[in-house]
Amino acid sequence: MNYSKHTLGNGLRLITIPLPSVPSATLMILVGVGSRYEDERVNGVTHFLEHMVFKGTKKRPSAEQFSEMIDMIGAEWNASTGKESTAYYIKAAAIHLPTMFDILSDLVTQPLLEPAEIEREKGVIISEIAMYEDTPARRVGELFETLLYPGSSLGWDIAGKSETVMGITRDDFTALYRSFYHPENMVIAVAGNVKEHEVKKLTQKYLEGLQKGTGNKRQGVIKETFLQDTPRVHVKEKKTDQAHLVLGVRGNPRGHPERWAEEVLSALLGGGKSSRLWVQVRERRGLAYHVESSIEHYRDNGYFAVYAGVQPEKVEETLEVILRELRELREGKRGKRITARELRKAKEFVKGHLALSLEDTRNVAGFFGAFELLEGKVVTPSEVQKEIDAVTVEDIMEVVDAFFRAERLNLALIGPYNDGEKFKRLLQL
Repeated sequence: MNYSKHTLGNGLRLITIPLPSVPSATLMILVGVGSRYEDERVNGVTHFLEHMVFKGTKKRPSAEQFSEMIDMIGAEWNASTGKESTAYYIKAAAIHLPTMFDILSDLVTQPLLEPAEIEREKGVIISEIAMYEDTPARRVGELFETLLYPGSSLGWDIAGKSETVMGITRDDFTALYRSFYHPENMVIAVAGNVKEHEVKKLTQKYLEGLQKGTGNKRQGVIKETFLQDTPRVHVKEKKTDQAHLVLGVRGNPRGHPERWAEEVLSALLGGGKSSRLWVQVRERRGLAYHVESSIEHYRDNGYFAVYAGVQPEKVEETLEVILRELRELREGKRGKRITARELRKAKEFVKGHLALSLEDTRNVAGFFGAFELLEGKVVTPSEVQKEIDAVTVEDIMEVVDAFFRAERLNLALIGPYNDGEKFKRLLQL
């Protein structure tokens, strides 16, 4: 997959990925700021700003005007806030690329931030927070990160809390803008049926006028270390018909040389319907409707985790099965060693799912943009595939030996329970 990279005079980075065989194009603006860069008083302000961007500009002073223009070109749009980045995008037929630049650049760089709109939107965000609270399959992942990163903004909820959201003011938004929304801390990614010279010309027209920031050129890397010498458990008591658990360990940061071995390990353990955990937990014992493993990489930290949704009375048995699989893999017991066939299957799973995701121009823009924003370099899908192909059983076992130890275990659990100690006693490897 070919691409080009340009840096404008104001420091704005532009990645263009031409895909001439598709009819669409995605314009994405990525900003190097997320919830971990917030103060506790305004936890949620980055996500709140993402909402406010779509509430109008001087050129288009109402959300309705923006929505009408989007509908006029048959486009889809959205935004997302993470712990370390925020992304805005519009996707439409490629012939509408000039209009997409006109709209999205205006929204991201010139939001009105009207006080009345801010107050109205607080109710929307508080409802969103309540929705997440009532979605335990999602909420348990947030609790897991809080457990994993105690006392750190990395463990805070991205949407914030109701009380912090209610206290956010227009001044808080403008302070966030001044600190992070400057061209040196932004990346433009355009993927689809586009021409490099046209994309560069549009970027210069709509975004080269952005003023450089007064602080650091790019988002600084926060470096935090979290020590742990005993298993940790967080149980949230909630009357549910299904219990939700996340069991995991801290891992490596983004860019670590072992990250590709982690990807293959995750696929092997809980990536598909023939993975070890799926077979043992669901197919052979019927303990869960869904079980999966995943990895997350932040710029200075990361983790490996297993999620399962199970009948409340089956939680202990499910934990025992998961832990046994991890332990027997680490110990290399007969029948649990990674075979050449299993390694090949896990690699193809990772590569195949990457290829499928990149059939969407939005995912292509996000893939290239995220590497540039968070690692300062472009990594292509073919380079990732080569890294995956190079992973060996020995590489995976190095990760297994480092990760799967009892003192590193963390368990977050939502269900009808009020005793975390009994679950802590189960965390043995």
